[in-house]
Amino acid sequence: MAAPVDDMFSFCVDPGKVPSCVEVRFIDNVKGKGLFAKRSIKKGETIFIERPLISAQFLWNDLYKYKACEYCLRALETAEENARRLSGIPGLSLPHPELCRVRPEQHQACPHCQVMYCSNECRQAAADQYHRALCLGPSQEDPDHSINKLKDAWRSVHYPPETSSIMLMAKMVAMVKQAKDKDHVQKLFTHFCSRTTNEEEEIAHKLLGEQFRGQLALLHNLFTQALYDDHVSRWFVPEGFCSLFALVGTNGQGIGTSSLSQWVHACDVLELPAQQREHLDSFIDQLYKDIEKETGDFLNSEGSGLFLLQSSCNHSCIPNAEVSFPDNNFLLHLGALSDISQGEEICISYLDCCQRERSRHSRHKILRENYLFVCSCPKCVSQMDELDVTSEEEEEEGGVAEGETEGDEMEDEMTDV
Repeated sequence: MAAPVDDMFSFCVDPGKVPSCVEVRFIDNVKGKGLFAKRSIKKGETIFIERPLISAQFLWNDLYKYKACEYCLRALETAEENARRLSGIPGLSLPHPELCRVRPEQHQACPHCQVMYCSNECRQAAADQYHRALCLGPSQEDPDHSINKLKDAWRSVHYPPETSSIMLMAKMVAMVKQAKDKDHVQKLFTHFCSRTTNEEEEIAHKLLGEQFRGQLALLHNLFTQALYDDHVSRWFVPEGFCSLFALVGTNGQGIGTSSLSQWVHACDVLELPAQQREHLDSFIDQLYKDIEKETGDFLNSEGSGLFLLQSSCNHSCIPNAEVSFPDNNFLLHLGALSDISQGEEICISYLDCCQRERSRHSRHKILRENYLFVCSCPKCVSQMDELDVTSEEEEEEGGVAEGETEGDEMEDEMTDV
């Protein structure tokens, strides 16, 4: 049984207004449902803001000391603390520290396990929704606790760049455990895109990587030992666990937060004399060079979440909307990249900007490997007569070596799901 349509808007910041702007429609048995505009939408307009049904920080990201609120994923480091850690310069001082929006004095820890939250509101919301079922109390750092064993097993098979977390699945179970209306919570999860058994297995193995295919049974056993609950017993049989894996792998939306990025954006809009502006821009440019040298590309506190309404957005290689997280927390903003007409489908891209510039054949390989569908957007249809070869840029980067399969080529190209 699918979740009622009204539930689709229930996690939006303004659930009363969003239904007058967009609607979810069934398209066909191949694409499933899609999101459509009920009125004209202007380029740059925020279509809706939505919080996730559930979210979780990536486990390696957490281990590497990217401090984030356990509930909303808001970065907990100040911009200056963040810059010092990422650059490896302990005495670094940022100009205009007043532009940093992080408020350490408001941070609160769970009194039992000491997990950190950005505010009392987030601590209470987590406790009410799922944390009481997952709180380890004094065993938080005990490597022999069943949940910590599960986390370690996940880290051992899912290395950065991370695309999902076993704790997203754990929180789903915990939500049902704590819910007064357990049936309603379970029905919310039925909204998300489902797959055939073979597709579910393929997605699960893709999340783990080919070299770890055999570890799915180990994760299933540890997951069952740590979290089993009669109300969702179907999630704990091997087929149900694989379905849960596929649900998270197919519908999980990556979330990135950064107090430093927020500070930089605030600096960008400061009105300064020309010489001060030049000095500030030069400082920021050098800071990013120092960070790239010390840390590389891993700048943000990162995790993933399940968003009810946003999950209805289909892919296009020429998207008319995009997802962003400008509030430095898990609030998803869907913004229009172009004017959208009434009745037009609202599409995002599952590919990054560089991937979208590749050949049709290359784009199709990425989408087929990671999302199990063949794109038929206007751009792909217009390029149907192209030869099935990779773009010149990819050939220069190595392309598909002779005798190598497409799957081998894509092993290191998994995009956020």
